[in-house]
Amino acid sequence: MESRWEAKEPGSGPRTAEAAGSWRLGDLTVNRVGFGAMRLASAAAFSDDTSRDRDESIAVLRRARDLGVDHFDTAAFYFSRRLSANELLNSAFPAHDDDILIATKVGPARTSSGEWADPASPTELRGQVEENLRQLGRDRLELVYLRVFGSGSIADHFGALSDLRRDGLIGSLGVSNVSVAQLTEASAIAPVVSVQNRFGLDDRPAQALAVLAETSRLGIAFVPYFAMAGTGRERGRATEESREVIQVAEDRGISPAQVRLAWTLHQGPNVLAIPGTGDLRHLEQNVAVGGIRFTEDELQLLSA
Repeated sequence: MESRWEAKEPGSGPRTAEAAGSWRLGDLTVNRVGFGAMRLASAAAFSDDTSRDRDESIAVLRRARDLGVDHFDTAAFYFSRRLSANELLNSAFPAHDDDILIATKVGPARTSSGEWADPASPTELRGQVEENLRQLGRDRLELVYLRVFGSGSIADHFGALSDLRRDGLIGSLGVSNVSVAQLTEASAIAPVVSVQNRFGLDDRPAQALAVLAETSRLGIAFVPYFAMAGTGRERGRATEESREVIQVAEDRGISPAQVRLAWTLHQGPNVLAIPGTGDLRHLEQNVAVGGIRFTEDELQLLSA
C-alpha cells in the first residue's frame, strides 16, 4: 500500500513518528511513537460528561496517521455518553489501512451507563473480543491484551484468549498490569509479543521495572501507560513538575510533557509510547518527541 504521508526533514515541518525508530509488534513493524485512544471519546477518561467533538476526534486520528503513527491502542471500555473510541477509529480508517496496527484490551467491563462491572470471566472474554471486532469493523484483532487484576494465576483467562487466537479472531497476544511471574505463566501458554504496565519518569514501581527488564531480555515490546500522567493516572498530571524536568525542558525549548515522553522512549529500543490526546497541537508535540535524543548527563539528571 502506498504511504499517505511524507517524512519531513528537521525544520521543514512537523516531525513524523518514524524519527523514533520502529519495533516488531506481532505480525507488523510499527513506529515506536503510537497513539492511545483512552481520552479520544472524553476529555476526562471514563467520564460521561465531557464527550469530545466527534469530527475533531476523527481529525486527530487522521492527522496522527499523516504523521506516521501506525500503532493505535484502544479498548471497548473507552467510551463516553456519546462517543466510543473503537467506533471513532472505525470511522477514521474506513478503508482498513493494512499498514496500521490497532491493539485492544479485554478483561475490564463497563455497563452501558458507564459504571465499572466485575472483570470478565474466562468464558466471557469471547464476547468482549467479538464486541471489539464489531465496533472496529474488523474480522480479526491484530493484538489483544489481557488486562490483569491481582497477583494470582492468569492461566484460565490467557488460555481462553489463546483459543481465540487459534480460531483466527486474534493475531497476537499481550498482557497488561502483570508481574514477571504472570508474564512467564502466559508465555508458557502462547507467545506474548507485548506487555503494558504502568510506568513513567516519576512512577516506577518495582514490578514495572522488573517486567521492563524481563521484556528487554526476551526481546518483546514494553508499552507503558500513564507515562506522562504519572501518579495522576486517568485524571492526568496534577502535581507540580520537578526541578529536573523543568530544567531540561527549558534547556531544550520543549514542554515538560515532551521531556517525560522522550525519557520513556530512552528506556530501551523495545519501549513503545502510546500518548493520547484530542488536541491537534498536542498530537504534533507528542509525535515530535521521537526525534529527541537526550545526552547522558540529561538522562542521569532526569533518572535521579
